[in-house]
Amino acid sequence: MYRIILLIIVLTLTVSSVHSQSIQDLMNQVNTSNLDIMIKELSGEEVAIINGTNQTITNRIHSNNDLATTYIQQRLEALPNLNVEIQNFNSTGKNVIATQLGTTNPENIYMICAHYDSVTTYCADDNATGVAAVIEIARILSSQCTDNTIIYALWDEEEIGLLGANFYAQQAADESGGNTRDNILAVVNMDMIGYDGDAPGTLGDNDFDIDVRNVANSITIKDDLLDILNNYTFDLNPIVVNPGTTASDHSRFWNQGYSAVLVGESWETNDQTPDYHTSNDRSEDIDLPYMTELTKLVLAYTATKANLIAIDNTVTENPTSLVSNESSGSYQWYNCDTESPINGATFQTFSPTVDGNYSVEVSNGNCSEVSPCVSFTALSTDEFESNELRVYPNPVISLLKIENYFEADLRITINDISGKEISIINSSLPNITVDFSSLPKGVYFINFNTESKSSSYKIVKE
Repeated sequence: MYRIILLIIVLTLTVSSVHSQSIQDLMNQVNTSNLDIMIKELSGEEVAIINGTNQTITNRIHSNNDLATTYIQQRLEALPNLNVEIQNFNSTGKNVIATQLGTTNPENIYMICAHYDSVTTYCADDNATGVAAVIEIARILSSQCTDNTIIYALWDEEEIGLLGANFYAQQAADESGGNTRDNILAVVNMDMIGYDGDAPGTLGDNDFDIDVRNVANSITIKDDLLDILNNYTFDLNPIVVNPGTTASDHSRFWNQGYSAVLVGESWETNDQTPDYHTSNDRSEDIDLPYMTELTKLVLAYTATKANLIAIDNTVTENPTSLVSNESSGSYQWYNCDTESPINGATFQTFSPTVDGNYSVEVSNGNCSEVSPCVSFTALSTDEFESNELRVYPNPVISLLKIENYFEADLRITINDISGKEISIINSSLPNITVDFSSLPKGVYFINFNTESKSSSYKIVKE
């Protein structure tokens, strides 16, 4: 059994960082509340915003699930770096396919998927759980650059014969008429990942099945999932089922010679939902901590195989500014509250003038990543008067002198013209000297901050 450990988060009073680079960082972003809300919205237990209005998904039966299709499409379209399309495969069937193109090896495809149709009303576990997990993983990974392509696929008409997945797999494998077989390296199918026989949220066995067969490199996917369970800390106990069931969408990829596995609650140990294929399959029976662990597992596998590109999209928050921790590339800061770029905010450092939530898009070559949104409270400050602070000479050749007449507790930040932070000095001395001799010629900005005042000076280095 792989057990949860408590992570200790060290907080500082003056500087905080938002991280999203390592696999563990990404796993930590899986939000149980997001999963819960999506399950309830997909099962019709809560209203959802669809086409800008509150609507209820009354059911997801294949002949009446257009609203669910639109809900999934719009959730994915709201994410960065995804190309979302509806794949119509018969008069009623509609797959929702979101592609995150790899920047180095776009032909190498890793797919995570789930079916969204149901047999009756509600059907929270079957399979709103799998759909919610795919969307949550897409939310986190779509902000990352990867070497390989990720496809997030939501299948229709699974319940009447695995029709949506079968159509896609046949199209992907088709080599007739000059077509090239899609290079799908792995398919991880999530079908019913929310039920564990122990009371929801309590300690228990947390068994789950990995259904696999010796088709292509399917055994390797199973081994990779087990490696991730060993390399990170999970509250999960894997049950490997070989030969695995063919009663879900992954089997249609086996039929075409693709590598695939099923991840889900443990039918092998008779620990599946007792309300399977009934309208009693409700969100109240979902073990959300258990489901969160399975979502983290599939996310970690996908991020590992897609291979994250080393762009640092983390942000450091200072008392008066936000700083992108990526030292090279181009920058665009965004107002998360209005979902719009901020005019002129294209430097590594950004100093908001009003309270709000902000993010930065960092671009380097053909790769762009967006940071998580950071809540920032702008300090209400006055500028220093001439009898309080003097900075000279300007231009400066080597030594910049600062006269701090009232010995204020100063935080001094020096940035180059691109916004890159050069140095930070904390001092309350009456006379402060800053050595500019080693800096290249050019324009610099020196910022002075206290709890109540702030001023910025443009300095020319000759």
